[in-house]
Amino acid sequence: MGKSQSKLSQEQLADLQKSTYCKFISTDYLLDKKELQQWYKGFKKDCPSGHLDKAEFSRIYKQFFPFGDPAEFADYVFNVFDADKSGQIDFKEFICALSVTSRGRLEEKLKWAFQLYDIDKDGTITYDEMLQIVQSIYKMTGEMVKLPSDEDTPEKRVDKIFRNMDKDKDAKLTYDEFVEGSKQDPTIVQALSLYDGLV
Repeated sequence: MGKSQSKLSQEQLADLQKSTYCKFISTDYLLDKKELQQWYKGFKKDCPSGHLDKAEFSRIYKQFFPFGDPAEFADYVFNVFDADKSGQIDFKEFICALSVTSRGRLEEKLKWAFQLYDIDKDGTITYDEMLQIVQSIYKMTGEMVKLPSDEDTPEKRVDKIFRNMDKDKDAKLTYDEFVEGSKQDPTIVQALSLYDGLV
C-alpha cells in the first residue's frame, strides 16, 4: 500500500480535472490544480484513511443542521456520492459529486437530484421514494423552515409535487417529468443550491 499521500500526483490531478463537471460550464468554474490540492489536503485531514464512511458523512451533516436530524438524508446523499457502491466515498467520488452539486449546470444538478430520489435505481421516482426523501429533509431542517400550509407536512409536499409533475398520472415520475417539473418549481431548484459556493 505504501505511505499515505498528502498531495495528489500530476496524473491524479489531470484525471480529477477531467472528471469534474465544472469544466463544461466555463473556465471560471474549472477546479484548478491548486483548488484540487487544497480540497485533497482538507479531505485527508478529515479522513486520514482516504475514505469517508456513512457515520462520518452523517456527522458532517449534523454540523450543518444542528437543530434537526440529518441522519436519514445524509444516508441518501451518501448513496449518490458513493458512485462505485463500495460503502465508502473516496476523494474522487467526493470532489466529483461536490463539483456537480455546487457548480454544475441546472441539468447536471437535476440529474444528480433524480439519482437521489430514485432510491431503488429503476429509472423512475415513485410517490413512496419521493416521500422518503422529503420526510428525511423535513427531519433534517426541523423547525428551522416555516412552510406554507399546503406544504407543512411531507405528504402535502409530495402530493403537490406529484400533482404538478406526474403528467401521465401513473404514480411515478420519469426523468423527463422530473426535469420539466423541477424547472417549473422554484423550490426544487432552490433546494439544489444547498452546495453552491462550497467548491
